[in-house]
Amino acid sequence: MSLTQYRPRTIRPESTFARVPRLDWVLLLAAIALLALGALLVWSATAQRDALTGGDPQAFLRRHLVNIAIGVVLSVLVAATDHRWVRILAPAVYAASLLGLVAVLVMGTTINGSRSWIVVAGMSIQPAEFAKLSVVIGMALIVAERTEGSWRQREVRHLDVLGMLAVAALPALLILLQPDLGTMLVLLATVFGVIAASGAPRRWLVALAAGGVALATVAVHAGVLKAYQIDRFLAFMDPTLDPRGAGYNTEQARIAIGNGGVFGQGLFNGSQTRAGFVPEQQTDFIFTVAGEELGLVGAGVVIALLGVVLWRALTIASQAGDVFGRLVAAGVACWLGFQSFQNIGMCLGIMPVTGVPLPLVSYGGSSMFATLMAIGLLQTIHLRTQRSRGLGYAQSRLERSRF
Repeated sequence: MSLTQYRPRTIRPESTFARVPRLDWVLLLAAIALLALGALLVWSATAQRDALTGGDPQAFLRRHLVNIAIGVVLSVLVAATDHRWVRILAPAVYAASLLGLVAVLVMGTTINGSRSWIVVAGMSIQPAEFAKLSVVIGMALIVAERTEGSWRQREVRHLDVLGMLAVAALPALLILLQPDLGTMLVLLATVFGVIAASGAPRRWLVALAAGGVALATVAVHAGVLKAYQIDRFLAFMDPTLDPRGAGYNTEQARIAIGNGGVFGQGLFNGSQTRAGFVPEQQTDFIFTVAGEELGLVGAGVVIALLGVVLWRALTIASQAGDVFGRLVAAGVACWLGFQSFQNIGMCLGIMPVTGVPLPLVSYGGSSMFATLMAIGLLQTIHLRTQRSRGLGYAQSRLERSRF
């Protein structure tokens, strides 16, 4: 065949456009649905509480919507950030989270026995919420830098695990000094999940689990935990032990959820919610509003939507083309999964009361910001995976077109 007879095949435009990276719309829609439900539940939990709102039924709703708006902006910025920049900025993000945790201990505000908040520009910020994200990114970077590349090791070794533990140790210590037991438990579960996802030797996982039990035992006997924290654990073991004290929150939460039945009492009509019997109902116990006013069906929808978010996070982790993206997505899944279980579990009485918000649902700026930034991070990992697949597809089409 002569050169004049050769006509290279062209790639059809529709085939090219079909490989343009797209957002994970299932994850995005599930997050939007949770934000919408959360806004309604926060509004219902506070509308009848004049002592909280100062007589303005929409006060908490407006603040919550502002928090969502700020969180969405942060999420978009993270999602638009190139994957390589996320890795480059990881040390700076980690250092900033440490500075925030130190600042809390120096000039923080104590609420409910924990020095966890610092006032910045008139807004209360909880640096421990951002520390979860920074620890996930830092641990993933440690492993990625040592295992990626043709000339580097391919397996996670003991030194890598020690490096990940070192990254998590300092924030964990600072959080323990506040003390913020709920965030500490979520952080420990997240660290365990990232190490497991990294492919570390199983003996490390067994050692970490045994070490966690031993550490908890020492903390109780050494007086590290506050008296009210120990009382909460005792009330968890026996809710009737102190029904008007440490066991009050759990008892009232279970009553509220039980009142809901299958279809609930209707939004803004929950008897326990209107009477204000459940403390911190717009934050830590927001799930009780769903259980009482939307019933088993509404509460089930909340759990199902959270399950969709975790499913998409794990799917993004399994499809990621690089170690860093895989571990970050897996870490976010562990973080949001355990925190959701802890929050819903303490409302149902199957977990001790530790004061953690329900992701994307509870009122609270810091938690909302950190969680939406994590959603944005999942999206940027997903987009990078799509781009890599698109480039591979285009390259294969180009090679085939030459023959």
